[in-house]
Amino acid sequence: MVDEKKKHSDSQSTMVDKIVVPGDVVLDLSKLSNQTIKLGDGLRQDCDSITVMKSGKLRFSKPNKYWVESSQKRYVPCVDDTVLGIVLDSKADNFLVDIKGPAVAFLPVLAFEGGTRRNIPKFEPGSLIYVRVVKANMGMNPELSCTDVNGKAAEFGALKDGYMFETSTGLSRILLSTPTCPVLEALGKKLSFEIAVGLNGRVWVNAEAPSTVILVANAIMKSEPLTSVQQRIMVESLLQRVQ
Repeated sequence: MVDEKKKHSDSQSTMVDKIVVPGDVVLDLSKLSNQTIKLGDGLRQDCDSITVMKSGKLRFSKPNKYWVESSQKRYVPCVDDTVLGIVLDSKADNFLVDIKGPAVAFLPVLAFEGGTRRNIPKFEPGSLIYVRVVKANMGMNPELSCTDVNGKAAEFGALKDGYMFETSTGLSRILLSTPTCPVLEALGKKLSFEIAVGLNGRVWVNAEAPSTVILVANAIMKSEPLTSVQQRIMVESLLQRVQ
């Protein structure tokens, strides 16, 4: 019995980092005992099977999250995604926020660390905020929060100054990957800057010098089709031009 479970687990692991297409079955829940699986973008549950909804690479992060990674302009919200949102309007109980998804998201006015009616933050329309998706059900507006899973503010909240630009969702995931992707590693060795990356394909960069912001943004936008070596060469070339 133990050997069968191990054999099944091994067969699943071979699909990770492989190209999958809609309809592929990547997990059989009936053969996973006492395990909780978290599904990210591109996957859905059909009875005891986890099937693929879009083409891309099957990814896995410990301890238990699976998703399909692909490069696309349209963002599909998933629970625990960290995204950059643009405030559209303020209501009595919620802020309405554009996160590049199919529907406008809402951020409850109390969804902040220690949030009460007495200390509701003020966001003007157009404000850029770094938030976490806490609810993402089909046919419903996504719900956001400015706290981590422990209710702490962490890095979430308003992003002031700086420059925001848009990329594909695939590039966003690469920028957030571990170890640090080559373009950010090369830039970080030479320049001092702040960066916030949303899984919805938005990136915010800030630095003391506007020239640094422009260089970093240009390097990131040019990096997607390049290999690791090409990314480092490209960064060196950009740095030489501004010296």
